[in-house]
Amino acid sequence: MTVCRYQKLTGRAFMVTLLSVASPVSVLAAEGHTGHQGASPPIERSEQSPSMSHSQHGSSKAGHGSMQHGDMDHSQMDHGGMQHGDMDQSSGRPMQSNTHGARDVNGVAQPSFIPALTDADRAAAFPAIQGHTVHDKKPYAFLLFDQLEYQNADEGSALAWELGGWWGGDIDRVWLRSEGERTNGITEEAEVHVLWGHAVGPWWELVGGVRQDFKPGSPQTWAAVGLQGMALYGLEVEATAYLGEGGQTAARLEAEYDVLLTNRLVLQPVAELNFHGKDDSSRGIGSGLSEAEAGLRLRYEIAREFAPYVGVSWGRSYGQTADFTREEGEENESARFVAGVRMWF
Repeated sequence: MTVCRYQKLTGRAFMVTLLSVASPVSVLAAEGHTGHQGASPPIERSEQSPSMSHSQHGSSKAGHGSMQHGDMDHSQMDHGGMQHGDMDQSSGRPMQSNTHGARDVNGVAQPSFIPALTDADRAAAFPAIQGHTVHDKKPYAFLLFDQLEYQNADEGSALAWELGGWWGGDIDRVWLRSEGERTNGITEEAEVHVLWGHAVGPWWELVGGVRQDFKPGSPQTWAAVGLQGMALYGLEVEATAYLGEGGQTAARLEAEYDVLLTNRLVLQPVAELNFHGKDDSSRGIGSGLSEAEAGLRLRYEIAREFAPYVGVSWGRSYGQTADFTREEGEENESARFVAGVRMWF
């Protein structure tokens, strides 16, 4: 019992001693905080009892923002750091001065330690980086051998080709087309197109230029104009009209489509129709629909740039063209087995 009473008495005495020491320390701390404001001298306190009540102590916050107006000596306050002309429109109170006088786009004063942004700062933040400019005006080139194949024809073995390529940018390009056939070492058909292409949409392009026929018959030059591009679901289409020597006119419509059986195995159906405005017996061409060709080729892309293929090709002559073909002792319809390679650069 004696020990317990001694511990209780000792604890009470310790609390009384701690409170008696803490009261003057709180007063001194408040005075020291007020004196820490370099622009304002310490406020003289009126004579009070040595100890402050807890209600009075709680009303004194850091910076004394909650002190009553009567407790301040305004004659000793430093008002030089405040510009009375700068008023906060929302509260009607004066705003704190700004050493640099900088304001943002809304007219709000900015802190003095943030300098105004200059053109030199923007240039330093966004320098011109060499080698990272836009490349839309740089010309590129592409060459595709869509068909380079052996054909098993009735007259013997034949070598046929069809190629296309371009040079230029995204909007304007120079196009090159060529197709032909050699049978038993003799060139039966050969032609070359040189066209200027201008994009008229994301998938379509107007073309115009020259077509030169070397065979059959004597060479002939055509003016060419047309439209090429991609129709629905990846169907590639070329429609071209021609105006030749002697008032001869012609038109050609071509279409092809790639069916992806796997990522590397592709089935390609193709079709071509040729029309002429009038008969040309020297070249064995009749008016109207003169020829139609269709083919089906299955290729395997060993690489995207190189793909061997096999397939079949079918062709037929119509109208007066078929009559010219029969007069020369040839069939107006034929089917051939083909094997070749498709490659591009």
